[in-house]
Amino acid sequence: MQQHLENITHSLSVTFWDVLPIILVLSFFQFLVIRKAIPHPRKTLTGLAMVVIGLAIFLVGLEEGVFPLGTSMAQQLSDPAFLSPGNQDPSLPTQASSYFWMIVFAFLIGFATALAEPALIAVAMKAQDISTGAISARGLRVAVALGAGTGIALGSFRIVTGTPLQYYIIPGYVFLLVQTYFAPRFIVPLAYDLGGVTTSTVTVPMVVALGLGLASNVPGASPLLDGFGLIAFAALFPMITVLAYAMITTRRAAIKTSEINSPE
Repeated sequence: MQQHLENITHSLSVTFWDVLPIILVLSFFQFLVIRKAIPHPRKTLTGLAMVVIGLAIFLVGLEEGVFPLGTSMAQQLSDPAFLSPGNQDPSLPTQASSYFWMIVFAFLIGFATALAEPALIAVAMKAQDISTGAISARGLRVAVALGAGTGIALGSFRIVTGTPLQYYIIPGYVFLLVQTYFAPRFIVPLAYDLGGVTTSTVTVPMVVALGLGLASNVPGASPLLDGFGLIAFAALFPMITVLAYAMITTRRAAIKTSEINSPE
C-alpha cells in the first residue's frame, strides 16, 4: 500500500510539471493577450486539478496494470514452450504458423481497445450529430476497430516473421492515397482524423506492451527494432477501413435509391 502511495505521489509531481506549460500558455493568452478574467475561475481550477490527479492515477495504472498485463499475455502466447511443447531449445526459430493464437489475440485486443477508446466514442458521436445521422457512430466505431485489429495483427505478424516495417507501411499509404481519390469527399477528413484518434489513451499502452512482450520472446527479434511500430499499423489501417466503410455504404445507398426511382 505504501508503495502505491509513493508511486502516486511521484506521478502527481511529474504530471504537474508536465501540465504546467499548458497552464502557463493559457494564462499568458488569457491575461496578456485577451486581457480578460477567466470565466468561472473556481470551476476552471477544479477542472485543472482533476486533470492532474486523473493523469497521475492513469499513469500509475498503466505502469502497474496495463503494461504488465499486455506484456505477460504476449510473452505467454509467444513462449516456445506454448508454441512447440516438444521443443527443448528456446533459441531455435519457430514456424510463423505456430503463432496463430498470438495473431488472433493481437486482432481481438486491437479491436476491443479501439472500440473502447473514449476519444473515438466522442468523435463518432459528434460526426453523427453534425451529419444529422448520415454518418453512423456505431458504424464508424466498428470500422475503426476492425482497422485497428487488422493493423495490430499484421504488425504482430511482421514481428514474428522479421519483415522490415517499410514493406508494410509504404504500400499501405500508397493504397490509402489511391483509396482517398475514390472515396466520398465527406468522409476523407474524418477518416484521416480517426487514424490519430485510434492511437490514444486505451489503445497505445496495450499495443506498446504487446509489441515489446512479443519481440522479447521471438528468437532473433529485437525489442527496440521490432517491439515498436505497432502503433503505426494501428493508425494506418483504421483510415483504410473507414474509407472502405463509407464507399460501401454510399454505394449501397445509391443502389437502393436507383431501385426506388426506377420504373417497374
